[in-house]
Amino acid sequence: MPAASKASALGSLGKPARGTSSFPLVGIGASAGGLEALGLFFQHMPAGSNMAFVVVQHLDPTQKGLMVELLQRLTPMPVAQAKERMRVAPGHVYVIPPNKNLSILNGALHLFDPTEPRGLRLPIDFFFRALAADQKGNSVGVILSGMGSDGMLGLRAIRENAGVCFVQDPATAKFDGMPRSAMDAGLADVVASPEELPGRILAFLQHPRLTDRPALALDLKSQSSLEKILILLRSKTGQDFSHYKKSTIYRRIERRMGLHQIDKIAAYARFLQEAPQETELLFKELLIGVTNFFRDESVWARLKQQLTTTLATLPQGSALRAWTPGCSTGEEAYSLAMIFEEVLDEALPLGKHTLQIFATDLDADAIAKARTGLYPLNIATDVSPERLSRFFVQEENGYRVSKQLRESVIFAPQNVIMEPPFTRLDILICRNLLIYLDADLQKRLIPLFHYALKPDGILCLGTSETIGQFADLFAPLDTKTRLYRRLVHTGRSGQVEFPSKHNPLLPGTPQPLTSADAAKPQLPNVQTLADQFLLQRFAPAAVLTNSQGDILYISGRTGKFLEPAAGKANWNVFVMARGDLRLELTSAFHRAVRQDEPVVLKGRNLGAGSGALAVDVTVQRLQEDSALKDLVIVVFSEVPAQTQPGAADGKPLSPKAQSQLEHLKIDLLMTREELQLCREEMQTSQEELKSTNEELQSTNEELQSTNEELTTSKEETQSMNEELQTVNAELQSKLDDLSRSNNDLKNLLNSTDIATLFLDEALNVRRFTPQTAKLIKLIPGDIGRSITDIVNELEYPEMVADAQRVLETLVFVEKPVVSRDGRWFLVRITPYRTLDNRIDGVVITFSDVSTAKRLEVSLRENGRQMQTLLQDMPSPFALLESVFDKDGGLTDAKFVFVNTAFESSTGVRQADVAGATLHTVWPHLGKGALPAMERAVETGAVQRLKMAILPKDKEFRATVYRPDGDRSRICVTLERAAKT
Repeated sequence: MPAASKASALGSLGKPARGTSSFPLVGIGASAGGLEALGLFFQHMPAGSNMAFVVVQHLDPTQKGLMVELLQRLTPMPVAQAKERMRVAPGHVYVIPPNKNLSILNGALHLFDPTEPRGLRLPIDFFFRALAADQKGNSVGVILSGMGSDGMLGLRAIRENAGVCFVQDPATAKFDGMPRSAMDAGLADVVASPEELPGRILAFLQHPRLTDRPALALDLKSQSSLEKILILLRSKTGQDFSHYKKSTIYRRIERRMGLHQIDKIAAYARFLQEAPQETELLFKELLIGVTNFFRDESVWARLKQQLTTTLATLPQGSALRAWTPGCSTGEEAYSLAMIFEEVLDEALPLGKHTLQIFATDLDADAIAKARTGLYPLNIATDVSPERLSRFFVQEENGYRVSKQLRESVIFAPQNVIMEPPFTRLDILICRNLLIYLDADLQKRLIPLFHYALKPDGILCLGTSETIGQFADLFAPLDTKTRLYRRLVHTGRSGQVEFPSKHNPLLPGTPQPLTSADAAKPQLPNVQTLADQFLLQRFAPAAVLTNSQGDILYISGRTGKFLEPAAGKANWNVFVMARGDLRLELTSAFHRAVRQDEPVVLKGRNLGAGSGALAVDVTVQRLQEDSALKDLVIVVFSEVPAQTQPGAADGKPLSPKAQSQLEHLKIDLLMTREELQLCREEMQTSQEELKSTNEELQSTNEELQSTNEELTTSKEETQSMNEELQTVNAELQSKLDDLSRSNNDLKNLLNSTDIATLFLDEALNVRRFTPQTAKLIKLIPGDIGRSITDIVNELEYPEMVADAQRVLETLVFVEKPVVSRDGRWFLVRITPYRTLDNRIDGVVITFSDVSTAKRLEVSLRENGRQMQTLLQDMPSPFALLESVFDKDGGLTDAKFVFVNTAFESSTGVRQADVAGATLHTVWPHLGKGALPAMERAVETGAVQRLKMAILPKDKEFRATVYRPDGDRSRICVTLERAAKT
């Protein structure tokens, strides 16, 4: 049974959690080189996919984004830039605006101004985390080409909430930093090229869900298949998942089934048997760690307050013990170590307290990562800059926890259900583990935690967890943050079930002790008492030291071999060694530290005369992989003292021999003094070296600070490089569009066959079409020359003056101009306006109107001939122009032309009647004249009537008709009528 806070939330793809949308929402993160990948992705994504897409890219905050119009050309789906409170809809694409962070709440997008400096922003992580929290199982994360590791923490949040993660194959990415970071962290469910990802996403989302049916509704065959899967997991990994919540197991299995397109759970069980590597992947799927630094900030703030209160009541030098079962990759363990250091600095600056943290997890890979203490740059979103600078060392690929902090945490693989717990704890942090275990297992763990804690110890649970029915074991310190204080209560002590490797939690496991068993009197532990007696009476005296000889622990009576030195208290074994043992012990100790074998000193004498004492000393460095690793133990074993040297028969030495012995003693004493002097000089040198080392460390810190500044500058440069890559891709696409537009414009101008000349404000040639060169002697080298310096074929000396007038007045000029070869052109000069409505020269077009001019001359000639014919016609003839009212009725007619016969017959001259109306010239015109004219105009029929005009002795017969159906003209011919 896993000991980590693992597995997914209760949402599921296809079954939205409460408050989420009813359709999948795909978040797409891209950076440098991502425009090409986005294009391939959307070109292969069908419009009717019933998904919404949100594109988050690293954009230059100072430039206007072109992503919307670029993507709109690649997909039939509507593409829009995200706006505040814009609701997402299926079949739409939304793009993050520049210089903004994007979030989502209840299906509505929200924009935030970034608080991080440019170069340290992580917009993909920011949105993906919000997407996971808002959409739960309907969230889909996609990572495309890009540098850095942005998006990795966001993908982890999506997987924690039962979403699914897709990553571009690094081999197909222009920049593989982001895809490779996601893959190295084990967060990629599917790795494929951009054109393959849409099909893989659709296939996964359309796959039938195991959780579409209630767990109790599964038939016996499906239940049997699930049990087979659990058996395969146990046989492969040695871990039992039978007490995991069934909903968690179902969701993890259905994810793997969806990725492999397997419809039935029985088929997946067979697949596990045939593909052993899939068993390992499913095991990893069940061990997804739900953790990050300072998760739920309010919990850590309250825990910090409680630590301050607890340490204030403890004596100086106290050592606290903490345990974090289910530590995953170590973020919570290091978070606890950080707040402990802050409490020592802020509340107890003179305190000498220490903290030892035991962090355990079932996932060996997670433990290995936690031990290295290397985390991505993304943790800057969870860890404050002050904590980053104090507790982390920035490296090329991320932040590494400082050595001091790593030394305070011991990581180890452990199954909290099957292996013994740590005991005598002051703090126990177990967050988001119990919610994935069934109720029976929770009832076993809470008493176990009570047993592991000291009285008044602190228990911290997840925000969704409680102590349940064990209110007699723990008292709440803060209900909201799930902090509890251990109570001293013996009523349930006998019901604690201690984990055992030989007692797996499987069906049929022997039941825990009953209350009757617990009530039986407990006999003293004979083995413990015997061990204590033997250690006190028969075990040799020994001391445990660190590698510098400072005593950490004393066993037995060591007064015969060690004594406190005069002066300031010093617990160093070299200083405390008695008599002649001091020098040899120092040498033996240093040899033992350097080698793996123990060093033994045999029969070393201490004292003289009746107080003589001999001792065997064994010095050994401990190599076991435990908390004692690299410590040194010194064991003192008393042996019979050696006799003083004398004659072979036991008689005293002669005076000469005695004198020689005294000289040897004096020489030995002098040697010892010289040796002591050398040691003092060596110690002085060591102190000087230590001072030099401190100076070097200070210099190293300065260099490290400079290196951090350079690293920050490098990150900013990298971020700007990514932005420039994006802008460059956009500009390249814009350049392609401009090239196409330029080609279209060139072909348009050439196809119209209109000569066009572009001049700048100084009337220098800017551009011209090939047709222009036939009128003005232009060659490509003339671009930039003044138009006044170039010869043209037109009889148009005013062209430069007209161009200047257009620039000044902004009123176009249009006039016909003839060329020297007799061709006519309509010249039009207009202002040249830019897109921002600025005048930047003139445009001159030359339209060939020679054909129209010839037709005009021909028509004029025909008109003169016709007028001459009408003028010489013997019958009186008049041409009138119709005058209509607003309803289209004829009200009068104007004289346009009368011939000579008309003038002589009526006395009306052309010069007098041109433009005058009929009633003005002839006020006494008969009443029938106007209706007859109207009938002729409307029907086209010829009308004949009599007209009496002044003088009264003249009366004419008039014929009225319209020419060729033209309602605007009326023809009138007269002939003399007899007077009645």
